[in-house]
Amino acid sequence: MFKLSEILPKIGYEGRFIIKNERPFKYLALSVSVLNDPYCVFIDNKRYISNITEYVSMVITTSEVAGSLQNTSSYGICIVDNPRVLFFTIHNFLCNDPNYCRHKYDSIIGNNCVISERAVIAPKNVTIGNNVTIEDFSVIKENTIIGDNTIIGAGSIIGGTGFEFKRVNNVVLSVKHIGGVVIGENVEIQYNSCVDKAIYPWADTIIGNYCKIDNLVHIAHAVRLGNNVLIAANSSISGRTIIGNNSWIGVGVTIINGIRIGEESHINIGSVVLKNVKENKTVLGNPACDIEKFSKIQYELSDLIINK
Repeated sequence: MFKLSEILPKIGYEGRFIIKNERPFKYLALSVSVLNDPYCVFIDNKRYISNITEYVSMVITTSEVAGSLQNTSSYGICIVDNPRVLFFTIHNFLCNDPNYCRHKYDSIIGNNCVISERAVIAPKNVTIGNNVTIEDFSVIKENTIIGDNTIIGAGSIIGGTGFEFKRVNNVVLSVKHIGGVVIGENVEIQYNSCVDKAIYPWADTIIGNYCKIDNLVHIAHAVRLGNNVLIAANSSISGRTIIGNNSWIGVGVTIINGIRIGEESHINIGSVVLKNVKENKTVLGNPACDIEKFSKIQYELSDLIINK
């Protein structure tokens, strides 16, 4: 367990801070996370106050937001000028602490695997199931689990560091990634695709059973794919997106972070998804909308051009 009052001097924090009702925490997490262990969050906007759960033990926040917090007897508060930057600075510091990171173990490779001599598998914290194929120049990094009968195509990177940066005055802070990737059974990831690991030690990027991922696809940190999801080439799935079972993601689709795509949904070619998509829906366009609505808009635009 960790305490902010003990961490802040160690990181050389020079800003002003006030700690009230301090509580220990086991993890750091975003306010939208749901954990069953005490964790510390940052909140720099009042609209996220409702995300505070019973397991939040510390809130790093501003004096303005702190004035709107209620039931603060159940958690502590650390008041600073820039909660977001401090939060990720603490995360980066704790990434060097073995009590915060995942335990180390020798990598495990199952039976009847076909692994290219030109592939790279981290010597620690990789578990590969049976009958797995890993092709030339693929890289499997730490904290990766690959299920039985899965194929990793040539040039793919599994468990790499995602794109997460914070601006601090004129400096850009790189956020360390120490979470994992869990790939299910009978998955196929084709050539030159990237699946990033999650940021936090308790979190994983998850690829469900029987998912098929085409060439040059990017799956960002903490994305969760259900079973039987198909993703066509050149698509980009941003962080913390959840895609339900049996969904189809077309060629060149972009999905922003934190989106929820319902089961049995179809995201058509080239769409840019900026809002949640309900189950059994087909969307198209930029920004993506229901296919019937899109067709109506296209018809009206065509009519305007013809009658101009």
